[in-house]
Amino acid sequence: MAPELANTRLSASLLFTSDAEIHVLNREWRQRDKPTNVLSFPMLEREDLLALAAGGPPELLGDVALAHETCAREAAEKGIPLDHHAAHLIIHGLLHLAGHDHEISDADAEAMEALETKALAICGIADPYEARPEG
Repeated sequence: MAPELANTRLSASLLFTSDAEIHVLNREWRQRDKPTNVLSFPMLEREDLLALAAGGPPELLGDVALAHETCAREAAEKGIPLDHHAAHLIIHGLLHLAGHDHEISDADAEAMEALETKALAICGIADPYEARPEG
């Protein structure tokens, strides 16, 4: 769904962690003194990722950290299975590693949401934005 992630040389690490640990990471790396659901730490600039040849050694795309308590609370609030919400957040994090950013503009947010929705559909998971209230 996101062609820049299709290179078979790419790998990413995934950390399942606590709210306390993600709070520390969020404060240290994003200067936001609170826990969050997912953080992404890219190892490649988007231009380098897009220029990455198909052949060659493995290349680390980056790291994604997912906070269990926040993820579980959000899933419960949304009335969805925890594994569905976790899958959504992992996809969201991978798209951030690929250089997508929903905070730039509404158009960028819509494009990122569309990629997330397509990837989740492949996994048999419902559109997480479908029931979202407008506003």
